Amino acid sequence: MRRRRIRNRAERWMLREERGGQTRPRSERVLSSDHNARVCSLVGTSEICSDKKMAEGSNDAELLKEKANNFFKEKDYDNAIKFYTEALELNPSNAIYYSNRSLAYIRTECYGYALADATKALEIDKNYIKGYYRRATSNMALGKFKAALKDYETVVRVRPNDKDAKMKYQECNKIVKQKAFERAIASDETKKSVVDSLDIENMTIEDDYVGPKLEDGKVTLTFMKEMMDWFKDQKKLHRKCAYQILVQVKDVLSKLPSLVEVSLKESDKMTICGDTHGQFYDLLNIFTLNGLPSEINPYLFNGDFVDRGSFSLEVILTLFGFKLLYPEDFHLLRGNHETDNMNQMYGFEGEVKAKYTAKMFQLFSEVFQWLPLAQCINNKVLVMHGGLFSEDGVTLENLKKIERNRQPPDSGPMCDLLWSDPQPQNGRSISKRGVSCQFGPDVTERFLEQNKLDYIVRSHEVKAEGYEVTHSGKCITVFSAPNYCDQMGNKGAYIHLRGSDLKPEFHQFTAVPHPNVKPMAYANTLMQLGMM
Repeated sequence: MRRRRIRNRAERWMLREERGGQTRPRSERVLSSDHNARVCSLVGTSEICSDKKMAEGSNDAELLKEKANNFFKEKDYDNAIKFYTEALELNPSNAIYYSNRSLAYIRTECYGYALADATKALEIDKNYIKGYYRRATSNMALGKFKAALKDYETVVRVRPNDKDAKMKYQECNKIVKQKAFERAIASDETKKSVVDSLDIENMTIEDDYVGPKLEDGKVTLTFMKEMMDWFKDQKKLHRKCAYQILVQVKDVLSKLPSLVEVSLKESDKMTICGDTHGQFYDLLNIFTLNGLPSEINPYLFNGDFVDRGSFSLEVILTLFGFKLLYPEDFHLLRGNHETDNMNQMYGFEGEVKAKYTAKMFQLFSEVFQWLPLAQCINNKVLVMHGGLFSEDGVTLENLKKIERNRQPPDSGPMCDLLWSDPQPQNGRSISKRGVSCQFGPDVTERFLEQNKLDYIVRSHEVKAEGYEVTHSGKCITVFSAPNYCDQMGNKGAYIHLRGSDLKPEFHQFTAVPHPNVKPMAYANTLMQLGMM
């Protein structure tokens, strides 16, 4: 008993804060040589060696944390995550390391991992306030508003005078109440379309409007060129023209199947672009480098046209315009950001309301629901925004049968097509995003073999070079928003596919200047404060 008491005294001394004699939280303990000297006088040699190793491990972990912090400041989040992880391997009971890595995961949009790290930090130290902030931010990004509100409530309760915490709590509470109201007024009856309440014919175009107009209600190449120039000068298309485009493109998209099948002749070439995320000036650069869309220069844009970038309206109206001009040669697929929850958080809803009206956003929401989910080229290449499926056995016939005119469910093939990601190891694992899954090369191989396909093309992830080839060349990622959110420093890319061999040719490009409107300018206040 005597030895146990002395051992406990030694432990207590080791855990004392050097400043003011306060006990440090377990997550912040670092042993000093002075502490070790005290321990040496009280415990045996083997215990001294063990304590020294612990001290050395803690010091090494701190050095790794500082290295990670420096990478984080430089916005090199992948390396930051790497060194936070190494620090945790040496000291797995440090709440600060988990919290820091959680924020790095948030910056790389790995919200599932961020949520897990924030939760682990709170398991280690339930009084660690930053852990509640991180977990709330992760839940907000995942659309789990009630869970986020609970954490903000905790912060406000502990820090009643914290203005930032109070503001975040109020913003989150507002969203929760809005969602509850929307559920309360929803009925089982078929929802009327916004189109039914529009009287476009009688909308007046004012005499002082000198911008582009549809010709006899139709989109023409002249109109498209004038509209892009108009947008380039940060001018707004007349609302009548915007409504005309939306109503017409809804009609075109609603007649398409969920899986679109196209054929390229041997002499044909198609360009596949990934995420554009409201980066209108980079979209114009793609057309400068690769030519405007036409019947002999077909394009496929693979989802996530809007959100984050603050010129999302300009991007989507341009893309919809080309869809109307060349319906058989200009293709659009739905991404996970063509959904209400994402638009509410990441800026598109706010942008449409700021530049036009809430009613117009409702119509955009209706149109997005009709975007096809996948495209098969020459029966050999399958293109989708996210990736493959949480379970084996999904066929192309299954994809054709998906009822897509809705907000995506939390699981199943429709969810996977919009949300899943590849991983290097075989099998499947929990998604880093907290939605759908991650799938390995064996999953890809089985799917391709069953459906007699050569490879898949997907987007959904920022890549430093603008593209990435994985799974032995059978899973290709393409991302077309360079210097994503004005901070990632990545290149953009697009792919050329030729009907003669379907061999992908990659073309890279860098970001071009844009007007001084920052990304996320129209995003939810919480996202602006917590994410950027």
